[in-house]
Amino acid sequence: MNQIRDWVFNQVHTKNLVYNTCWEDPRCDRQLMNFDQDSKIVMITSAGCNALDYLLDNPAQINCIDVNPRQNALLQLKLASFRKLDHQNLFQIFGEGQHPDFENVYQTQLSSSIPDYAKKFWDNNLNFFNGKGLRKSFYHYGTSGTVAWLANKYLKSRKKLLRQVEGLFHATDLQEQKAIYEQIEPKLLNRLVEFFVNRHLTMCLLGVPRSQQELFMEKYRRGALGFIQECLHKVFTQLPTKDNYFWRLYLYGSYTQECHPAYLAPENFDTIKQNESAIRTHTTTFSNFLKENPGSYSHYILLDHQDWLAANNVAALEEEWEQILKNSHSGTKILLRSAAHEVNFFPQFVLDRVEFEKEETKRTHFEDRVGTYASVYMAIVK
Repeated sequence: MNQIRDWVFNQVHTKNLVYNTCWEDPRCDRQLMNFDQDSKIVMITSAGCNALDYLLDNPAQINCIDVNPRQNALLQLKLASFRKLDHQNLFQIFGEGQHPDFENVYQTQLSSSIPDYAKKFWDNNLNFFNGKGLRKSFYHYGTSGTVAWLANKYLKSRKKLLRQVEGLFHATDLQEQKAIYEQIEPKLLNRLVEFFVNRHLTMCLLGVPRSQQELFMEKYRRGALGFIQECLHKVFTQLPTKDNYFWRLYLYGSYTQECHPAYLAPENFDTIKQNESAIRTHTTTFSNFLKENPGSYSHYILLDHQDWLAANNVAALEEEWEQILKNSHSGTKILLRSAAHEVNFFPQFVLDRVEFEKEETKRTHFEDRVGTYASVYMAIVK
């Protein structure tokens, strides 16, 4: 059974765009990592949103690594949009998730400015942005976007609940917001939702491998939904929703002029446009990138992929850490997140070489507007 589940996950991840937006809060990252003009960053691409946000700190270089070329193709499309378009068109495409003339904009201004592999992908998926059909927003495409679209359709079928959920984003203060959420939580996370969320296919579409699913099943009576329930309760009862563009996007399928990632702010457009050449995409593994591009890097952002390595390929986990430490210097910062409340997979040679910053990491983890990781670690090379 596990082999079948792993096969399903592999099929989803090797044949689809999985992430159409990043689900890690870059505001927390930037506070923790303290990027500057000398920073040389190596990171997982995901949807590329956070790499663009990091450009606001003027780093020397950002190397975006992903084994899924579609994720890099998405970032390349965003970079081309900064190079070739004005802010209004950029915001229509990646803020509103649709552009009425996207095919023409793509063909005349963007397609010649992206690598061949990215062009091949977007040539076949222009409908993601045209605003037509059942799914009218780019943010309802890709595998995680499909889950968002289904959740959106479910909420729209329950109009009273939808109005109450929308009320969360219009609450005047945290007390009102908390009262609304606690009232609707049992309706929002009912048995039907529990059944749907705990399906292996659903978790695969959201990019959650079997190893992380098993962490949820071991700890929570309601499995993955129990973990999500804990996350949502924290986000919606302890943090104001005013600038929570992550969950607003899942509800509406678009950002607004008042609530969006920093890379879409009009006042940041020129800075990112000037700095976009600092980003390079690489379709490979972390270890292979470091072998082929040795250097002294100042920052690594690993997201949560080491959860999978720890459960499925310990040798690859150890090799990755060996390469990271080999290509680091004293003071290099390594940021990772995990679905586990406590990580116990760090090799001993890693523990001997790094120190873990705890105070700022704990503070920013509490302030994380996404809230979908159980723990965050920032290791600093001695």
